Amino acid sequence: MRTSTRRRGVRVRGRHSAGFTLLELTIALVLLALLSVVLFGSLRLVGQSTGRGEAKADATSSMRLTEEFLRTNLEAQHPLRMRKMAQFPLLFTGTADSLSYASQLPARVAAGGVWFFRLRVLADDAKSPLVLERMVPDVGADSPPQFQGADRSVLADGIAKIVIGYYGRDSGTLASATEPTWRDHWDDAQRLPLLIRIDVTPITGDPWPRLVVAPRESPDAGCRSWNAQIGLCAGV
Repeated sequence: MRTSTRRRGVRVRGRHSAGFTLLELTIALVLLALLSVVLFGSLRLVGQSTGRGEAKADATSSMRLTEEFLRTNLEAQHPLRMRKMAQFPLLFTGTADSLSYASQLPARVAAGGVWFFRLRVLADDAKSPLVLERMVPDVGADSPPQFQGADRSVLADGIAKIVIGYYGRDSGTLASATEPTWRDHWDDAQRLPLLIRIDVTPITGDPWPRLVVAPRESPDAGCRSWNAQIGLCAGV
């Protein structure tokens, strides 16, 4: 009986010496929890950095595609004129935050042809998009088109503003009379500006690179009878 008791006692003492106390177990769990918090924070930081990098890459890609399209579209401007209005004005309107112009589309897009476009930011929209509206103009109408029911393409979201400038001479002046200057609107209904400058500022992030475009066509290309002395179209 004594031998059995001693053996039992030895077994019990051995079992206690190989285990963990409650304090040791608590410390281990606390350390494990701290390591888990650090690891989770690191993973979340990596995920946020990756997400920001992807968002910036997407924004940069969208900006480049938009500027490339606008450059091509604006350079292909066509001096389209209203045929029933006095002095046959050009389909071109330029303000500081909106630009309307006639240009060609490739045949693969909407069957091609010459369309009337309007570039602007929809500030009253929650996404504040930069949009390009387009319609087929009726050059035989008694007034310029107003874009009711026009098709609309979103070029970019999250745009705070666009600022557009126009380089050219004052309306009605001879080409050799004055030097061209930059202005924030275009009033000449007979001639296109020599240059168009567009600055785009997003709500977040850096401003886009400045876009400067020179229309390819001269305004007299839209006239059969162009009076170069006074810069006026006398017949189409």
